[in-house]
Amino acid sequence: MRHEIYLAGGCFWGTEKYLANIRGVLETCVGYANGHTEHPSYEQVKHEHTGHAETVRVIFDDERLPLNTLLSLFYLAIDPTSVDRQGGDVGHQYRTGIYYTDERDEPVIRASLARLETRVGRPLVIECEPLAQFFDAETYHQKYLDKNPGGYCHIPFAQLAWIRSVDPAQWTEDSEAPHFEH
Repeated sequence: MRHEIYLAGGCFWGTEKYLANIRGVLETCVGYANGHTEHPSYEQVKHEHTGHAETVRVIFDDERLPLNTLLSLFYLAIDPTSVDRQGGDVGHQYRTGIYYTDERDEPVIRASLARLETRVGRPLVIECEPLAQFFDAETYHQKYLDKNPGGYCHIPFAQLAWIRSVDPAQWTEDSEAPHFEH
């Protein structure tokens, strides 16, 4: 069954490519979420303190890819303890977040975050909020790394390739992932 979640994990170019490579993800779209400016441009988000996070709308098949599994795989691509920074990207628009549209997802997300915090052993800074709004980013940002192979990405290219090999039916939060240098 089609399900929707919004994930912010730093620069949306790499986050989108990573999430799109997960089996069971049906569609992705990059945009700006949970800010205070209507229909912001990339330049506004980058320079004008709009409050938006660079975010990826993820449509996934929750029968093939349960939300818990999707979140577990998402956590592998972010530093969940870094405030307003992922890789070399610094600024409030690069914060991490999970924004939901179905209130039944909130307890699943919060339980997943609690398990992650126990594993990490430090407080997390991942937002968990209802989606207030989402505005699609400009066309040139959509599928950016497909259009620009080798373009900038804060997620290692080896990790983008590795995630395609993961079978969500076999993945658990305790599964071992290779270490990728960021």
